[in-house]
Amino acid sequence: MTEKHINNNGNGGTDGTDKAGGAGRVGRDGEADKAGETRGVSGADRAGKVAGSNTLRLAKMGMLVAISIVLVYFIHFPIFPAVAFLEYDPADIPVLMGTFAFGPLAGVLLAAVTAVIQGVTVSAASGAYGIIMHIIATGTMVLVAGLIYKRNKTRKGAVIGLVCGVAAWVVVMIGANLVITPLFMGVPRDAVWDLMPFIAAFNGIKAGVNALVTFLLYKRISGFLHK
Repeated sequence: MTEKHINNNGNGGTDGTDKAGGAGRVGRDGEADKAGETRGVSGADRAGKVAGSNTLRLAKMGMLVAISIVLVYFIHFPIFPAVAFLEYDPADIPVLMGTFAFGPLAGVLLAAVTAVIQGVTVSAASGAYGIIMHIIATGTMVLVAGLIYKRNKTRKGAVIGLVCGVAAWVVVMIGANLVITPLFMGVPRDAVWDLMPFIAAFNGIKAGVNALVTFLLYKRISGFLHK
């Protein structure tokens, strides 16, 4: 009887331990499953938010491109009669605002898309030449201004970025006109050089005016662009 009693007690203790361990494992497994489900849901939520944010950003960038096209359709005029084919337009203002809001690479993309659409619609007469020159000029300015502003997002950073962007536009377009204009327009390089004071002044005025308007208006609409 004593041996049986001992064996029964021993077996009973072991079974209790196994049941307790099993219950513990089930509890831990359940918690792990719940934690995994929570992580999965959180990951899906984050992915959904990122996708929604990217879609909203693309929509706003598309809106800025549309505004640029509308602006150049309604506002364009020559500054110097000697180079009447060079017309001022405010199309770069929305592109600059998009650059400050979404970064320099987004600005370059905005410049390229705007140039292509403008070049096949409201400025179709300029053809491929106009598209190429537009991308070079605006792309240079937004890249320089955007990189500087990205490092220092203050009014001072915006001013420095825009001033450097205007200067880069003027310098780069001197070279671009000397190389590209003779190829597309069929004029001697010397003739282009003779007009260079007007061309450089035109580029400085156009870029400067658009930079100034961007500086004055950006903070007023930046809240909308960042929503």
